[in-house]
Amino acid sequence: MGLIYLGALILSLGGSVLLDWRFGLTFWRDARKATWTMTLGIIFFLVWDLFGIALGIFFRGVTDLMTGVLLAPELPLEEVFFLALLCYTTLNVLGAVAIVDRKRDQKRDRELTA
Repeated sequence: MGLIYLGALILSLGGSVLLDWRFGLTFWRDARKATWTMTLGIIFFLVWDLFGIALGIFFRGVTDLMTGVLLAPELPLEEVFFLALLCYTTLNVLGAVAIVDRKRDQKRDRELTA
């Protein structure tokens, strides 16, 4: 039971990878930039979490669905995977918006030249 949430996060990350691969949204467009952006995003939110924990704002909810592994007081292992999913999903959405914008601009340019 303790791996359900972690498994769901990993499955969701796999879905994000498939979408990225299929449509060339993030890593399949520019792996170096995507790696830096993901890494910086995860680090930023981990620091944010650690400050929130230190200030008593954030705390770990106890549930049977989580592994119980803590990386720091009140910081469960699953948080890192959640933050990775959050950052990856955001990058994929931004990549999709960029593709739609580019196609819209190309269509407008074709209409203007016709």
